[in-house]
Amino acid sequence: MKRLKILRRWFARKLGFARLMCLALLVVFAGFRVWDPPPIQELRLRTFDMFQLIDPRHKAARPVTIIDIDDKSLAKLGQWPWPRTRIADLIVNLTNLGAVTIGFDMVFSEADRLNPDLVAGQMRSLDDATRAKLRELPTNDQILSEAIKRSQVVLGETGQPAISSEIDKTLPFTGVATVGEEGAERFLFEFPGLLRNVPVIEKVAAGRGLFSIKTERDGLIRRVPLIMRAQGNIMPSLSLEILRVVTNTPTLLVRTDKTGIRAVRLKGVEIPTDKNGQLWVHYARQDPSIYISAADVLDNTVPPAKIAGKLILVGTSAVGLNDIKTTPVSSTMPGVEIHAQVLESVLSRAVISQPNYALGVELIAALVIGLLVIIFTPNLGPVRLVLAGAMFAAILVGVSWFYYAQYRYLIDFTYPLLSTTAIYLTLIFASFVREQRQRVQIRGMFAQYMSPVLVEQLAQSPEKLVLGGEEREMTIMFSDVRGFTTISESYKQDPQGLIALMNRFLTPLTDVIIDQKGYIDKYMGDAIMAFWNAPLDDADHEVNACEAAIQMLEQIDAVNKEREREAADGGHVYIPLNVGIGLNTGIGVVGNMGSDLKKNYSVLGDSVNLASRLEGQSKEYGFPIIVGSRTALAAKDKFAILELDFIMVKGKTEPEVIYAIAGREDVMHSGAFQRLRNVTIEMLGCYRGRDWQGALNAIERGRRSEDADTLEKLFKLYEARIKEFQINPPAEGWNGAYALLTK
Repeated sequence: MKRLKILRRWFARKLGFARLMCLALLVVFAGFRVWDPPPIQELRLRTFDMFQLIDPRHKAARPVTIIDIDDKSLAKLGQWPWPRTRIADLIVNLTNLGAVTIGFDMVFSEADRLNPDLVAGQMRSLDDATRAKLRELPTNDQILSEAIKRSQVVLGETGQPAISSEIDKTLPFTGVATVGEEGAERFLFEFPGLLRNVPVIEKVAAGRGLFSIKTERDGLIRRVPLIMRAQGNIMPSLSLEILRVVTNTPTLLVRTDKTGIRAVRLKGVEIPTDKNGQLWVHYARQDPSIYISAADVLDNTVPPAKIAGKLILVGTSAVGLNDIKTTPVSSTMPGVEIHAQVLESVLSRAVISQPNYALGVELIAALVIGLLVIIFTPNLGPVRLVLAGAMFAAILVGVSWFYYAQYRYLIDFTYPLLSTTAIYLTLIFASFVREQRQRVQIRGMFAQYMSPVLVEQLAQSPEKLVLGGEEREMTIMFSDVRGFTTISESYKQDPQGLIALMNRFLTPLTDVIIDQKGYIDKYMGDAIMAFWNAPLDDADHEVNACEAAIQMLEQIDAVNKEREREAADGGHVYIPLNVGIGLNTGIGVVGNMGSDLKKNYSVLGDSVNLASRLEGQSKEYGFPIIVGSRTALAAKDKFAILELDFIMVKGKTEPEVIYAIAGREDVMHSGAFQRLRNVTIEMLGCYRGRDWQGALNAIERGRRSEDADTLEKLFKLYEARIKEFQINPPAEGWNGAYALLTK
């Protein structure tokens, strides 16, 4: 145990705790992939669905025709089931038109209710002579049997959840032989029972196969079993049996190995399957031209070219007969067309498959890329980190797509991408934790800093030191340096230099806030929280806060100019400091909060949270100072105020109009600002009125205005929203508010 602890500490020192954690994650994700729980499977299946949507199978020929018992046929010829004599007429007409084979996506499991002998027993008013004549007539099932005997018919059968009757051993089954590993039958889908056709037609058919289709957990049909077990018998699917009959293959060969079923072989054709004997259906778009109404066949109004030389499937698209399925390319595909898609895929040799080595490729990809991320990510800056992540994701997606597009192989990229992303985020989080630790250290150095105004207030009123507080209207400020991580990493070898830099810009910012009657609540690394109108009253707290914000930007500009000159003189890399500021006016609870050992004069409330959210949004809108509506209303005569948006911030139930401060009075009265302000007012009016084109036209006019570059980020933001709304319009009653996705 002691040696294990020493070894763990040695690895932690050499690799770091975060990297060790990522190595463990790599092993855990590999275990998950081998286990392959349903969520992992569904993620993979959704990826394969996307591939088929992007690049479905393209039809070069149409070897299959569907005879559709559609709503038109039911309206003309009556409800289903039809008399077997009508089915016999259908077979005769199709055979005369040159059908190669006829497959039924249905089962005739009971005697026809309109058989003459049954009718004779049901009709009360018949005389004995007529009743006897009816009983001497051949049954409808016999007539159908004669039609089947003179044609090439494959009957459909279906698996049952329970045994309904014993199997008639005298009725034939298709021969199936296994080549390879023995006992692979256990991988096949199994139905406890089997529903067959009435014996008189079953025994004369050219073939018989199961039309039962298994859906995935999400209800989609992506794979169709070619071989199944039903009531103890190995049986082909309807589509496979049609192919066997057409190719005149006496016995189906099933290739197996230790992992399960690999393929099914006919004369000259080998069809790859998954381990359960399922074929991945390579779907084409739905093709209405392959459907012919059964009523038209019975009326002999079908062009012979539609039938001659074709494989015929008889099924239904009628809504009332409930044979509508969902596939990756269609939400409403008749079940009979799925069998047609299988036949077309096999006959055109356009099948897709998931090769046996797919799992190995996925595991190796996850291992290699995961190790590369673990080794190199901690040494990269944030920009390179994002680029590296995007590159790895592009490689994974590209390789998977290449295999699908070129070879029709399904290689999953979601598992290695998921594994790599988890490792990537773990390393990012570890980097964030290190950065937060650094901020805590900087914050501790400034914890004793207090405004001279507050010191005097406390000296004159020591009762303010008690816990608790009071409600009052206040203006709250949050400011933060953009790109702090990048700046911190540039000082990795010089921590003292980073602290000196923090002091260098925090000091003038602090001075500005104090000069404008503000109170520094706290320092949060590179961020400052301050408020106005407490502990002393300040009638102009909104205006003073806005003036402080503008002066803070001016101070940052001055510091940046000095640093740029120093970097040029010393040959250093220059990274400018950019500050985002959020201001909001509202009711807050302010007081000396904490414990008897340590207290901090601070403010709490909804208005504080909103100020923090506004600061976080400054980078999104392209303006360094963003203010709430109450702050803007109070300061509108002193500053250039520009309305930006009507937003619903996370955690709040009421929307808020937000504004940017673009400058002081001189900017407000300038012609350029007035023109840009008018453009934004027009754009926002059109946007909130759902006049998307009007808003886009206003944006284009704004871009041609003087100083339009200051609004470019805002224009791009609204362009992106409008494009989304043009595709997915907002709900009825939309008031123009936009819900922010992040805090």
